[in-house]
Amino acid sequence: MTMTTTARLLNFGPGPAMLPAEVWEEASENLLSFGDSGIGIAELSHRSPEYGAVHADVEDRLRRLLGMGDDWAVLFLTGGASSQAFMVPMNLGTRGDYVVTGVWAKKALAEGKLLGDAHVAASSAETIFDHIPTDCDWRDDADFAHITSNNTIYGTQYHTFPETPSPLVVDASSDILSRPLDMSRFGLIYAGAQKNLGPSGVTVVFIRKALLERTPDTLPTMLRYTTHHEKNSLYNTPPTFPIYMVGLVAKWVENQGGLAAMAEHNAAKAKLIYDAMDASDLYIPHAATTDRSHMNVSWKLADDSLQQAFLDGAKAEGMVGLKGHRSIGGIRASIYNAMPAEGCKRLAEFMADFAARA
Repeated sequence: MTMTTTARLLNFGPGPAMLPAEVWEEASENLLSFGDSGIGIAELSHRSPEYGAVHADVEDRLRRLLGMGDDWAVLFLTGGASSQAFMVPMNLGTRGDYVVTGVWAKKALAEGKLLGDAHVAASSAETIFDHIPTDCDWRDDADFAHITSNNTIYGTQYHTFPETPSPLVVDASSDILSRPLDMSRFGLIYAGAQKNLGPSGVTVVFIRKALLERTPDTLPTMLRYTTHHEKNSLYNTPPTFPIYMVGLVAKWVENQGGLAAMAEHNAAKAKLIYDAMDASDLYIPHAATTDRSHMNVSWKLADDSLQQAFLDGAKAEGMVGLKGHRSIGGIRASIYNAMPAEGCKRLAEFMADFAARA
């Protein structure tokens, strides 16, 4: 069989998203045989000592990066953020406060309403989710307060987190490991892997151990956080290969200088695109300036008839995945951790050139 090499494109898609080349290179070395085991990493038994060492290493790296103490549990689950939308109220209590800042926040609210008393503490729906609300109606007797830290469709992001009377629960699927977090501010953080953590297939949950005491014994076994904590996320066969990949990504982040370095890098990348957007009347930003995301940049063209030409031109330059979400249209550049600064520079230069020719 003849192997051919295809040039890698710059993938600005919202997820599954691009991963660092170094991660893929290391993973490829272990696909057929993990170390000298003679068994590929995706084939190793989750009960084997080889995989056990991988599993422990991934947790340790995440703990170090986020500065988590022994009062936190790390769970590797499946079902994506969509499953966490119902597992949170099932485990923590069904009286939840929600800030609705986009599609995924709306979906979490909908699951909360199915299960109990889900209260809208604030919403930016009336302005098509173009900002992060700051005036929130938090209830003193809520079981938890839920926010989505970054909104992939609308391009808004929490740059400071709210003070809440109940434990703060955060869907951080699209900006986890992109910046340092003061873990003392949170009760639970969950994240689907397919944007910043690794490939699709695993969802990581960080939960304060004290909150595990709330899990009812009457829940089905697999829906209890306690089941997974007590069995070290090995009650059933976990998504071993995606978990291994999360570990490689965490190691890569460490090698880049950690979360503070990633935050600086991501802010600089985003600025390249925002500056190009603000320099031309052709580009109409969606998000309010103060709440602009460092992960997803959303905008429209003043002349909609030029959109396809923009997308085609970008593709010809090796940049794909830029079509905006169907709910708002336009253009969207997802620039997660693995997107290199050179990729953002190329997009910014293309935007300037396209605007000059339009």
